[in-house]
Amino acid sequence: MRATLQAVGETSITAGLILMLFCAYLLWGTGAYTQSQQLLLQRDLAGRPAEKAEPGQALALLRIPRLGNDYRYAVVEGVDAQHLKKGPGHYPGSAMPGQVGNFVLSGHRTTYAAPFNEIDELERDDEIVVEAREARYTYRVTSQDIVQPDEVDVLAPVPGKPDIRPIRAFITLSTCHPEYSAAERLIVYGVLKETEPREE
Repeated sequence: MRATLQAVGETSITAGLILMLFCAYLLWGTGAYTQSQQLLLQRDLAGRPAEKAEPGQALALLRIPRLGNDYRYAVVEGVDAQHLKKGPGHYPGSAMPGQVGNFVLSGHRTTYAAPFNEIDELERDDEIVVEAREARYTYRVTSQDIVQPDEVDVLAPVPGKPDIRPIRAFITLSTCHPEYSAAERLIVYGVLKETEPREE
């Protein structure tokens, strides 16, 4: 009986250590992968001539001043799992940066560098800056919401109003909610505030 209990105890400790290592990998190991991909994407964004980004390529640079001066992420075209491992992803079919309609981005909240971990801290009128090749677009935050995963109206050209034709440029950030869960979605909405064309 003692030998059995000892064996069970040792197995439980080993399983616990393996679980701890796996959790550490999810939180820090995946972040290292994303950071390495971000270096490549940002270099590619700076060097590639203006053209439509293919899935997995860098589309623009995202900056959110409230989240720190060093908050900079290359936005990837696409929101499949392999795309979001590289950084925030642009929903194909949604508006492009600065265009009339809804520029929709999705990002991880806890793994793969967690680019959207702190978007719940954004307040009304905070700035979201999108640096594309042709211009710098500054959006201002208008509101936040928590929705169910199947509430896809937030992706509509006018967020939450799929039957209305857009006349303004919107931005929508989407991530899982609460942290460490995919039960709901945290949504941050914004509207275009300023466009600064880049010099040729």
